[in-house]
Amino acid sequence: MSTAWLTRRVLLTLAMAWVVATIVFLALHMVPGDPAELLLSTSGAAPDPASVAELREKLGLDLPLLTQYGNFLAGLLRGDLGNSLVDDYPVLQEIGLRLPRTLELILAGTVIAVIFGVPAGVYAAVHRGGAFDRAASWITALLLAVPVFVVGTLLVLLLAQTLRLMPAGGYVPLAQDPAQHLKLLTLPAIAIAKGLAAVLFRMTRAATLDALAHDYVRTARAKGLSPRRVLVVHVLRNALNPVVTVLGLQMGTLLGGTVLVEYVFNWPGLSTPLLRAVEGRDYPMVVGIILTISVLFLLINLAVELLHAAIDPRVQA
Repeated sequence: MSTAWLTRRVLLTLAMAWVVATIVFLALHMVPGDPAELLLSTSGAAPDPASVAELREKLGLDLPLLTQYGNFLAGLLRGDLGNSLVDDYPVLQEIGLRLPRTLELILAGTVIAVIFGVPAGVYAAVHRGGAFDRAASWITALLLAVPVFVVGTLLVLLLAQTLRLMPAGGYVPLAQDPAQHLKLLTLPAIAIAKGLAAVLFRMTRAATLDALAHDYVRTARAKGLSPRRVLVVHVLRNALNPVVTVLGLQMGTLLGGTVLVEYVFNWPGLSTPLLRAVEGRDYPMVVGIILTISVLFLLINLAVELLHAAIDPRVQA
């Protein structure tokens, strides 16, 4: 892998992270409403102006916007996301507590989607036009059309409340009770996986059909290679690149799509503090969580590009 190419990709990722941080900072400061007034308001009563001014000074909200922006960037460079305006709890500590739970949910959903989506896509392509291909295409279209919160609700009604096969929701640490932890993880992971599995099925099917139509596949068959060897060595190897790319992009998208799933299944990831922070105009918490999700999305894209380059060195040109 070229060092110059790798350096360019890393620098581009850092530049995009800076752009995202700037956009988030400006967008939140353009939202109507004064955080100091909201924090001091009780039962709808107007807060004392002197108290509002004192709190604004304490939070640095009275400083010019450019100065606030400079302090914001300096804090990011130090790894300091500030404290929550609601409970004065360190934002970084809250994210560090909840982020692993969200990542675990995304990883579990991705594994389920890959296990079902990729083999099904290959099988459908090899048996194009068959009963399985037609049925799977209809099912994936349905999965893509149904919102994730609807799927989550149906899973709770069917598997948890009607059949009593799974718990409806909640969280237990893995170290405390591994079996119960996995049970609680299963339904939200399936809800997360449904859209990704459908996308992977379609992409794998299309990429496999495209590879099957190439001359090198016909040449391999003419040489007398077994159908399995042709499929594994010649077809899947060349169909892997677009599937890996889509998988990486979709994993990044799942970071933002877990909010509803975590809410439906009461999974204590990043969704709870994010929703609470948006409602309470808790700028540091909102910025911290959004930046965390954005940076993870960029890192996933960078990892996909590196993997893509390792599979096909021509992308470094």
